[in-house]
Amino acid sequence: MLTDQMITTIEHQRLGFLATVDEEGAPRVSPKGTFVVIDEKTIAYGDISSPGSTSRIGHDPRVEVNFVDPLRRSGLRARGKARFLEAGTSDFETEIARFERWGGLAARIKRIVVIDIGSAKPVRTPAYDDGVSEAELIQTWSSTLIG
Repeated sequence: MLTDQMITTIEHQRLGFLATVDEEGAPRVSPKGTFVVIDEKTIAYGDISSPGSTSRIGHDPRVEVNFVDPLRRSGLRARGKARFLEAGTSDFETEIARFERWGGLAARIKRIVVIDIGSAKPVRTPAYDDGVSEAELIQTWSSTLIG
């Protein structure tokens, strides 16, 4: 489901915007900054402080995650169903090593939210359709960064 380019985007960006559905059917979007790729059909994030997202996933496991490289103006959207790996379970202990890159923050992960991907599609700015190159976009958007 995930292409090599999509995997690269997730691994480099790590910040994904998770869309869930609340009990009234309204969409809710929440950024999650600890995404990892498990394989081409599975991604996950470490739940550190997400009681709203956790509750909504418990109500309806359907989710969509968007990742966008802000300089290249491209990324992906992945849809699927989320499930939990709770701390103290053998599945959690197997997967928690993937989160070591966050150092002490990894120790605060309460559960791992695994997303089994049903579909993944690339997203990109219409500027590419107009002939703008990736290098031009990177140059243009790099100059707008704060700092």
